[in-house]
Amino acid sequence: MKRADGLPFERIALLLQGGGALGAYQGGVYQALAEAGIHPTWVAGISIGSLNAAIIAGNAPDSRVDALRHFWEYITSTPQSDPWSVVARMFMNGDAGRRLVNQMSAAAALTVGVPGFFKPRLPPPTFEPSGSPAALSYYDTQSLVGTLERFVDFDRINAGDMRLSAGATNVRTGNFIYFDSTTRQIGPEHIMASAALPPGFPPIEIEGEHYWDGGLVSNTPLEWVLQFGPREDTLAFEVDLWSSQGRFPRSIMEVATREKEIQFSSRTRDNTDRFGEVQRLRHAVARLIAQLPPKLKHDADAASLDAFGDRKVYNIAHLIYRTKRYEGDSKDYEFSRLSMHDHWKSGYNDTVRTLRHPEVLKRPQSADGLAIFDFAGQDPA
Repeated sequence: MKRADGLPFERIALLLQGGGALGAYQGGVYQALAEAGIHPTWVAGISIGSLNAAIIAGNAPDSRVDALRHFWEYITSTPQSDPWSVVARMFMNGDAGRRLVNQMSAAAALTVGVPGFFKPRLPPPTFEPSGSPAALSYYDTQSLVGTLERFVDFDRINAGDMRLSAGATNVRTGNFIYFDSTTRQIGPEHIMASAALPPGFPPIEIEGEHYWDGGLVSNTPLEWVLQFGPREDTLAFEVDLWSSQGRFPRSIMEVATREKEIQFSSRTRDNTDRFGEVQRLRHAVARLIAQLPPKLKHDADAASLDAFGDRKVYNIAHLIYRTKRYEGDSKDYEFSRLSMHDHWKSGYNDTVRTLRHPEVLKRPQSADGLAIFDFAGQDPA
């Protein structure tokens, strides 16, 4: 049996949720994994998670962290970023000052866009002819093509060294789809489709169909990898940018923030629980089939059950960004360099703390072959 990175698993999966500017957290997560010698064999993403996934899969192992960091520095090196960092240092004693700085930065991104990512349409879409491409979004993302080509080697992705999946939504049918490097040639358009969140960003046309952000249907690739991928012993790092759990809101601003968190968390814990139920059934069926007398094992119903049951094992480590008190509902489009460094550092520290728990990297010993970890910033005793 093959092993991934010398660990007792056949596959290491990195699952990256969507969340705009919060995606720098995933860069910090990957840096900590790389420093620990843990390299994914399959990376799957939605929205900004797809951009990060493409950079990881589209670079050599020893240059992935640098490529991720350079990408995030590139899209946060906007004219409005550095002035707000200077102002922020004057207000670092309290959340109110930082909240003001973040709001100013987010407002600037809405007004002038983010170089290398998106820019506002002028004139705005309401003044464009109905049915024209410019009438379908408030921002133009054409510059993202060049950015992806700058930071991603698509020939490397399509060579198949690491499997890449990017989730998107078909605009016409409403169906969820994954553009997967095992079934098609991946290009910038597939990654852009996964990140085309309306009405901000335009739909992306691929082979005569148009696609929007996968987060419209599901903002996490957990189900795709664990339930629809090949059954293999798996160590999965689920990196979420939105927490389903949070404080009760105290103001209308906090209501908007909490709404986004619930909407885009995509019921990750629920999906994990449901996967656990199926996993328990698979192991129970495998044990039952092993006890059947030879005559019954050839029965058609027994054969169907045998195909369902197996003894594959799964470790799922949740890494979830915890919102700071000064962050509001604009945190996913607040692209200041200051916040980028904060998010990156949070992802790095959360992963380092998680990897201090040795059981994360060991095969689960439970009867159902499943272990789920969420240490929420806690260090091992």
